Amino acid sequence: MAGVLFEDIFNVKDIDPEGKKFDRVSRLHCESESFKMDLILDINSWLYPMELGDKFRLVLATTLREDGYADAGDWNPQGLENEGSRADSFEYVMAGKVYRIEGDEAANEPSSRLAAYVSFGGLLMRLQGDANNLHSFEVDQHMYLLMKKIFM
Repeated sequence: MAGVLFEDIFNVKDIDPEGKKFDRVSRLHCESESFKMDLILDINSWLYPMELGDKFRLVLATTLREDGYADAGDWNPQGLENEGSRADSFEYVMAGKVYRIEGDEAANEPSSRLAAYVSFGGLLMRLQGDANNLHSFEVDQHMYLLMKKIFM
């Protein structure tokens, strides 16, 4: 899919392991099924409550347009009425920006694992794993996070 940086199914392994810091925010610790990526994600738990063992589909995309063309960088639902939006098939959507990328570099060897850090208006995300899955991430890149629970 054009405009999609990363997509996988995640399992919630832990919630707020360091204790709850804010009433309306939960920090999820998750592991992906296909790519074995580690995810730490802050979510608004009043809007989108999650529980241990929940599974969800996560998509990180540069645009909400289904055709993959870049959007204006700000949310405008009227502009997407005719074309449709990727957000229509998800339950929880946030807009954010990559603020740091780190690698496990040892002795001048290229990193085999990367971690991308994204801020969604103060709600933070760290996605860490094989560098091949994060090669298209860049610092200061804007992106959308889209989530939908998977029920068994």
